[in-house]
Amino acid sequence: MTARALSKGANLRVDSPAVRVELAWSESPGIPDVDASALLLTGVGRVRDDGDFVFYNQPQHASNAVTHLGKQSAGGVLTDTVEVDLHSLDPAVERVVLCASADGGTFGQVPGLTLRLLDAGTQTEIARFHMEAETETAFIGGELYRRSGQWKFRAVGQGYASGLAGLATDFGITIDDAPSDTSAFSPESVSVPPVPATAPASVPPVPATAPVGPRLSKGEEQLPVDMRKRLSLRKEQVAVSLRKHGAAGVTARVILVLDASGSMSFLYSKGVVADVVERMAAVAAQLDDDGDMQAWTFASNAARLPDLRLGDLPEWLRLHVRVGQMSLFRRSKKPGKGLKDGQVDMRTVGIQNEEQKAIAQVRTYVRGNPVAVPTLVLFFSDGGVHRDALIEQELRDAVEEPIFWQFVGLGRSNYGVLERFDTLPGRRVDNVGFFAVDDISTVADQELYDRLLSEFPTWMAAAGQAGIL
Repeated sequence: MTARALSKGANLRVDSPAVRVELAWSESPGIPDVDASALLLTGVGRVRDDGDFVFYNQPQHASNAVTHLGKQSAGGVLTDTVEVDLHSLDPAVERVVLCASADGGTFGQVPGLTLRLLDAGTQTEIARFHMEAETETAFIGGELYRRSGQWKFRAVGQGYASGLAGLATDFGITIDDAPSDTSAFSPESVSVPPVPATAPASVPPVPATAPVGPRLSKGEEQLPVDMRKRLSLRKEQVAVSLRKHGAAGVTARVILVLDASGSMSFLYSKGVVADVVERMAAVAAQLDDDGDMQAWTFASNAARLPDLRLGDLPEWLRLHVRVGQMSLFRRSKKPGKGLKDGQVDMRTVGIQNEEQKAIAQVRTYVRGNPVAVPTLVLFFSDGGVHRDALIEQELRDAVEEPIFWQFVGLGRSNYGVLERFDTLPGRRVDNVGFFAVDDISTVADQELYDRLLSEFPTWMAAAGQAGIL
């Protein structure tokens, strides 16, 4: 078995019956005390009861499937380890989230923070994930998750500014009189409110103790009732994610970019892309004062779509969520014939992957339309990235611009330079985030928003210090 170095968002198949997840960092004076923990989650993304939280004061799950093994020191490196017997986990458990908390400081003060995945029997290293942090006091390093009967591991690297209590609360645990010093946690301080059996996986309940503060968006009242209800819940979840990352109340311009290459046709035809757009509309509704969202589509070429105004969302989805190859074979039609007002002729967009063209067009638009707030670009692609040098140059050139680029991979592999951007040197600020998911339709809204927004507040702070914002 060959160990694999993972980038943020990457995943791999786990064939070992039991694994150890080892959190490691360099031992030196004055650094915070770091503790590993694990949360056992069902398909709705929540724990069943307080026993599903395994940490230093509750080191053994009742099933014996998950154990906190504790800290060790060797050669100037400290480790804290959680062992998971995958074959002994209850079938109701679909994810084991592997967390950590920092007591007495932030993870930005913890040098050499690394997660190692090991075969528990042979101690062979399966994978390694180097993590970077700044002001976070709690962290999700990775997760083990079940997909079609097979266990997999994903490198997450998501930080929380609200500490272990905030992280635990997000997954259904409430902390009675939660102390700021997480070392005071005990099993008695942890409780889990009941979860309605009918709670939908895509919209998990928001913890009752969480101040959410969704904004009222222009045009929201025009939406169909079911869509309006989904939007309201999702805006609350976006607000919760922002609060957890220390960015409550922040405003931003939101821009959406959709891959329309030939390999995306299945995701369009199954309604997956339309659902993604609806979920992203909640981000714009919460972050942007007017709730509008600029949008682009791309394949061989990039094209700007009409602005997505919240009240027009159903019609916008019908007219503009389209893929290139569906029109390529209608050779008898003249360009533009039969198109509705504002529709892009998708034959001109093509079927190949040229991400750099969309990036360049968005950069030109932002320069030509300056605003007083930062811009968040939500860029969706299913992979096949091959213009690495051109993409890297565009994003390096954009470092000094008030734009954060959040790329999301939709199931396919080969994301090229996007997977490596977190570790690329020579930039004043890290202006790019990336993660990939196997099937975005199975990712709960709260988890999706947490991952989308985990790096944006950190970039805003760094860009402000650098004079970019």
